[in-house]
Amino acid sequence: MTSETLYEHPLNEQVRVYLRLEHLLRQISHASSLSESYYSNVFLKSLFDLIEILEQIQIKTELAKDLDKQRVKLQAWLNVPEVDKDQLVTLLTESRQLQRDLLQAPRLGQEIRENRFLSSIRQRFSIPGGTCSFDLPALHHWHNLPIAHRQSDALAWQLSLKPLSHALSFWLRLTRGSATMQPFTIHTGFFQKEVIGASLLRIQISPDYNVFPLVSGHKSRFSIRFMPFDDRQTIADTMVLYLSVC
Repeated sequence: MTSETLYEHPLNEQVRVYLRLEHLLRQISHASSLSESYYSNVFLKSLFDLIEILEQIQIKTELAKDLDKQRVKLQAWLNVPEVDKDQLVTLLTESRQLQRDLLQAPRLGQEIRENRFLSSIRQRFSIPGGTCSFDLPALHHWHNLPIAHRQSDALAWQLSLKPLSHALSFWLRLTRGSATMQPFTIHTGFFQKEVIGASLLRIQISPDYNVFPLVSGHKSRFSIRFMPFDDRQTIADTMVLYLSVC
């Protein structure tokens, strides 16, 4: 199944925010080498987008609550015969530590907001082409500092996000691992299913079908309609997909 394309779709607003944060944190991490000015701009734009989300939503409180809920589910497995209790205890201990680090951390992203250089350039990143050297000479100067200096800055700016990154990564890892991929044969590009308390869909399908999924749903029901990438193409009568409902 390594050739399949993986799609993920949230079934509630909280998971939607988590996936966006994960996406931005990955971009920040991948671009943090700052080997070219392009990567520097991707790094900074992703950083500012993430801060925008943190300013709008109380992520720390919500994620701490979700870690609590996850631990309740893990603790229930301790009474299941033949379960790997050592592994469960390790996960429970890690969850408590990550939650503690998250709650004890200062306001997420506060150091980034208070940084004079970052605050002076942030607004221009929302303007098309607004990062030209004549718009942001301070940014142009920073781009031309030694790479070791810029990488040191990038590392310091990411440091305040570590409690969020680690806790979020843990929650998503356990959520994704809570269900296994199952094969389904679908007809005329449509599939629907009723579920109980679901939060995330993971869909794998071969790119050979040349389609992409449009998902509609919530925690108790969802439907998937596959659309042709090429308007001149027709949907295959039958297709095989792999699906996990987390």
